[in-house]
Amino acid sequence: MTVQEKLLSTNAAALDWDKLKTFHAAAGAGSLTAAAELLNISQSAVSRQISALETSLGVVLFHRHARGLEMTEQGRLLYDTTRDIADRVAHAGAALQESRDDPSGDLHITAPVALGSSWLAPRLGGFIEAYPDIELHLALNDAEPELSALDAEAAIMLWRPRRSDLVQLKLMTVRQSLYASKTYLDAYGAPDDPCDLDRHRLVAYGADTATPMHGVDWALGIERAGAPRRAVLTVNSVLGVKRAIEAGFGIGSLPDYLGEERPGLIRILPDIHGPEFDSYFVYPEELRGSKRIKAFRDFAVEEARRFAG
Repeated sequence: MTVQEKLLSTNAAALDWDKLKTFHAAAGAGSLTAAAELLNISQSAVSRQISALETSLGVVLFHRHARGLEMTEQGRLLYDTTRDIADRVAHAGAALQESRDDPSGDLHITAPVALGSSWLAPRLGGFIEAYPDIELHLALNDAEPELSALDAEAAIMLWRPRRSDLVQLKLMTVRQSLYASKTYLDAYGAPDDPCDLDRHRLVAYGADTATPMHGVDWALGIERAGAPRRAVLTVNSVLGVKRAIEAGFGIGSLPDYLGEERPGLIRILPDIHGPEFDSYFVYPEELRGSKRIKAFRDFAVEEARRFAG
């Protein structure tokens, strides 16, 4: 008998939603501690509820390791089921909230770390003032968002999502340019053309860093027929690249949403740009009629339009 069949055949009183929700949180977070923080209960309570759920189902759901939790095959099957249940519960709650005249309730948005912290977060004041009945939650993560009801309802992404079942709205095209700090330029001067980069110190977003975006290390190869230039420093975070440039380590490429509005950064070789990439606002098809999603979508589109000028 599969775990789904056991779930259906088990007495409903023995399997309340609290236990399933606790399991789902632990499976998603990968540890008892993280699940306890997410659910605002003690770690021992999380452990007890999961043990009770395993006893009720007669299966082992997790392998416990010092480094965290690893789902068993039965655990993965149950996780698929609880994810569907969680989505249905959240969507039902959202539908009740949407029945009100004005947008209201919780709204969970996710965005990449650099874009979310440096471009989006400073602009959210206008949205919060316009929609005081919406409680906004912004999660910053560079991974592909799952957009399940327990994680986030909508996302801003810097690449086209792989899932075809999402509503996708292009926000803006992001351009990459070269930047340096005044401290660095005072010490080493500014390059007159791309070939001059050969004699400058370069900071790069490492070519071996996993990222869905292509050509982020383009400055190392611009107008180079042979091997790419050597970077004095590579960083696996675009915010780390920005901080290193601000500190005077060297010249580096940044998306213009990170460079244009920072007084400590100076654009060099302004006619030279790296590969462009598009940003998108995405959300599940079933939330197309959501007033909260529509309000944030319209806000994001207007802010992107203003930034693009």
